[in-house]
Parts: sequence; structure tokens; C-alpha cells
Amino acid sequence: MKYHPLKEKLSKNELTIGSWITIGHTSVIEILSHAGFDWLTIDLEHTTLDLTITQNLIASIQSYDMAALVRVSKNEEVIIKRVLDAGANGVIVPMVSNADDARKAVEFAKYPPVGKRGVGLNRAQQYGYAFNEYKEWVDKNSVLIAQIEHIDGIHNIEEIIQTPGIDGVIIGPYDLSGSMGYPGEYERADVKTALEKFKAACQKNKKSMGFHVIDPDSMKLKEKIEEGYNFIAFSTDFLFMGKNAELQMKKIIE
Repeated sequence: MKYHPLKEKLSKNELTIGSWITIGHTSVIEILSHAGFDWLTIDLEHTTLDLTITQNLIASIQSYDMAALVRVSKNEEVIIKRVLDAGANGVIVPMVSNADDARKAVEFAKYPPVGKRGVGLNRAQQYGYAFNEYKEWVDKNSVLIAQIEHIDGIHNIEEIIQTPGIDGVIIGPYDLSGSMGYPGEYERADVKTALEKFKAACQKNKKSMGFHVIDPDSMKLKEKIEEGYNFIAFSTDFLFMGKNAELQMKKIIE
């Protein structure tokens, strides 16, 4: 596996910006490769993408010197090891709400003695030609991000980010606000209070903190950078396409 500086940047709390991939075609990767993203995340939780398509997308992302992350469907052993065996640089694990969730994610992603990931030979291990090299690569370069999407995760944020093997955490704003009874209303005062607790814990523990800026609006991205977020997902492939088309058509109609 080729070295990518993402894990090192996360350990130093350096800014990285990526985006979300939901469309299962490598042309999307080729188009977004010109934007300057550090990484792209393939979403398996809320799409119909299968693992064959995912592996092709991973290879395409990496061919443009970006890190290929996968937001897996759940915190579950088989899906985590399968996308890592497919060659992903790391995983984003949804709905991590406590230390036990975080420990399980680490166990599923790491080989013994750190974790309990089973050994398989696939693209990541060069189909059996480079397992020892890959095992070393996992220890030094594989990325594990815990996604905080429930208010329980905010209450338990300190123990989550102190779990060995967690490289960073990222807020899922829609689900977080939903868990508080206000799905999508992440500008509410009480949701913002929860986010402030998240930020304070990350800054106190010097842990990389992330946020998914849903709208393809550079000003909202800048706001999160100014707030101190350093692992930022900027919108999605379909929103970049749809919102710009809508904006340009409105200018014609008006």
C-alpha cells in the first residue's frame, strides 16, 4: 500500500478537506480530482453501492493521490475488514456513542495483538504478495475515524477520543440534531451547545475533530475552519452537481 500523509496530518491536527462519494462511477472521481481534495469518502451507509463498485472507486481515488476512505454501513466486523481488504486507506465508522463502540471499531480494523481482524488476501495485500508489508502499513498508516451522530456520543466524547486507535472524530450534523428531536435543525441553540462540548473535548485532548459541511457553500466551509475543525467533509458529489445546475438555471430564468 502506498503511503498517504492523512494519518500523520490527523495526528498533528493539520487541516484536511475531503468530500462524500455516493455515485458509483469512476468519472465522478476523475472530475473531483481537480478540486484539490485531500481525501474522498465512499458512503456505504446511505447508498446502494456494492463492494465491487467500492473497490473500483477506492483504486480510482488513490490513483489521483487522494486517500480513499469508506464510511461503512455499521460498526460491524465483516464490512470493516472487507473494505480494508479492498485497499481503503481507512474507515469512518457511524454511530459511535461510547467507549465500547470505539473499542469494537478498533478491534475490527486492526490485526492482533491490537485487534482481532481476520487475515485475508485481497487487493490491500497485493493478493498475497505483500501481506507483511501491508500489516506494517496498517499500524503506521490506516485511518480510523469515529462518527459522532447521537447526543450520547457527545455525552461520552472524552472516553471515545481517548480510545487507543481512534485517529479522529467527525460530527454527523443531521443525525446528531435528529437524536435531540430536531432532524436537520443543527443551527438550534441546544444543538450548538452540544457541538461546543464536542469541540472543547477535542481541543483539550488535542484530537482531530471533523464536521460534514453538507451545503456546497465555501463560506460555510470557511466558518468550520475558523472554528477549529481540521477534518472536514465538504458536501457530496450529487449536491455539487445539483446545486450548481440549479443556481445557474435560476440566473437564466431570472
